[in-house]
Amino acid sequence: MTTLTFTNARIIDPEAGSDAIGSLTIEEGVIVARDGGEMGEVIDCGGKCLAPGIVDVGVKIGEPGERHKEGFRTAGRAAAAGGVTTMITRPDTTPAIDTPETLDFVKRRARERAPVRVNPMAALTKGREGREMVEMGFLMDAGAVAFTDCDHVIGDNKVFSRAMTYARSVGALIMAHPQDPTLTKGAAVTSGKFASLRGLPAVSPMAERMGLERDMALVEMTGVRYHADNLSTALALPVLERAKAQGLDVTAGANIHHLTLNELDVGSYRTFFKLKPPLRSEDDRMAMVEAVASGLIDIICSMHTPQDEESKRLPFEEAASGAVALQTILPAAMRLIHDGAMDLPTLWRALSTNPARRFGLPGGSLDEGARADLVLFDPDAPFVMDRFTLQSKSKNTPFDEARMEGKIIGTWVGGTRVYPFEE
Repeated sequence: MTTLTFTNARIIDPEAGSDAIGSLTIEEGVIVARDGGEMGEVIDCGGKCLAPGIVDVGVKIGEPGERHKEGFRTAGRAAAAGGVTTMITRPDTTPAIDTPETLDFVKRRARERAPVRVNPMAALTKGREGREMVEMGFLMDAGAVAFTDCDHVIGDNKVFSRAMTYARSVGALIMAHPQDPTLTKGAAVTSGKFASLRGLPAVSPMAERMGLERDMALVEMTGVRYHADNLSTALALPVLERAKAQGLDVTAGANIHHLTLNELDVGSYRTFFKLKPPLRSEDDRMAMVEAVASGLIDIICSMHTPQDEESKRLPFEEAASGAVALQTILPAAMRLIHDGAMDLPTLWRALSTNPARRFGLPGGSLDEGARADLVLFDPDAPFVMDRFTLQSKSKNTPFDEARMEGKIIGTWVGGTRVYPFEE
């Protein structure tokens, strides 16, 4: 592994909150110097941005069971091309990742196929059915970084509280999807004038607040470490703020689509814009952006959810939910920069530093001794998104044909360049 020095780089340091021209040297896969002179191979960054690699929470991979939608190789290439150096993957596979054996399969496949780091989460209950909790201790020993049933909300409070109590006893992190499952069942969009005009089944934003209120009560009762995976409404923010003020060990994330799109983007029933939870009002979107800027929302993720063409070529209410986003998370996030909503260090705390810390992973740092997971990008480079150029096996992006800014120049994992690809 050679020594590399990045010179003339606009270094984005999320921990220091700084954005300044400088140099950075890496050796043997770790950062060894900042502004320490040129050593080894020199890469002139031309004033472009150099930042810690993105740590993306909640990535869906189709292995096992749905390789036709996404595999570790295609997801890994999409991640590398999008500046994502660590994927924290979901257990909503077929079968669910709820045993050490299934988790071991996932880890082996990831090592063999993905050019970036992969850290899997495990299911919270067996089969994600909400009835019987998994063997958390064994799964943690096998490498699970957190436990979640994803969008299968556990309706039985006794089961959920028992799982939380056990998770606390072993120091596990629980990630939950705070929605009221009875209100959200069958919904395709957010309730309001737009939903009425389109004649689509809708859900009130209050369902998210109700779900989060329930979860916060159980967190207060059990003392578990808890992360809300996908907040999207202004109504939920006071609940989160109150929980943090109480000193509960709670963090929250928002996905890039709910930060950059709103319910009107659905337009004439465009199914690439069907997400879970559904896209919200512009007021909700702006409230979530402000919450990220203030630090109330800790993490921005892609919530990468590949779906095949057949599952999207359906009437809107019947189409599958979700969008691919590993390769589009950075240019989409640049909209928040160009809108003046926040600066790059603040954005990068939510994209890299905070997720690494919350899930107990190295990363998100440019300090000496930190591992050299890096992304070099031009925040202003314009392009028109063509979904067929995406590395993901599935192409269901809402940004197809959108004018975007922000291009990846290079991605390094442990000091090794993984993008551009060596074909």
